[in-house]
Amino acid sequence: MDITSILESVLFVASKPLAIKKITKALGTDASKIEESLLSLEQKYTDMSGIHIARVGDTVQMITNTENVEAVEKFVKNEIQGELTKAQLETFTVVAYKGSITRPEIEEIRGVNCAVILRNLMIRGLVVEYDNKESVLPLYELSVDALRHLGVSSVSDLPDYESFQNHEHLNQEAQE
Repeated sequence: MDITSILESVLFVASKPLAIKKITKALGTDASKIEESLLSLEQKYTDMSGIHIARVGDTVQMITNTENVEAVEKFVKNEIQGELTKAQLETFTVVAYKGSITRPEIEEIRGVNCAVILRNLMIRGLVVEYDNKESVLPLYELSVDALRHLGVSSVSDLPDYESFQNHEHLNQEAQE
């Protein structure tokens, strides 16, 4: 088991800073191995990389290179303007009907990486992210604003909600 590779994956999927203690507990290893892996990742993601490892106190997060802020902001601005794309609608629908779902679970259902799409939906205020007490990975749900825009007061009021909750294929994907 390559802790550095696993840590890199966890930091990649996390959308906010993670406490080193939480990472240590979730990965079932000791803090010295996490620190060693973080040093390795910091060396890997040097000033020449578009990604950096940022530490603030006892938390760590994978972030974009600050020299790329203007380009990243331009990209994000273009991504959030206008109507939702097909991929955004699909992801939104998965979150709506599966609720309290992690990013890897969404990606298992959709079959593609959803990091940018989820971030876009959060920026638009359609999806919210919650801490998951059972895991390092956060959970995603529809926001109150999304429910309001859809004209419902609860996700259970969505069309065919019950049939999707009991859908064999979706339940198999989530369990695998």
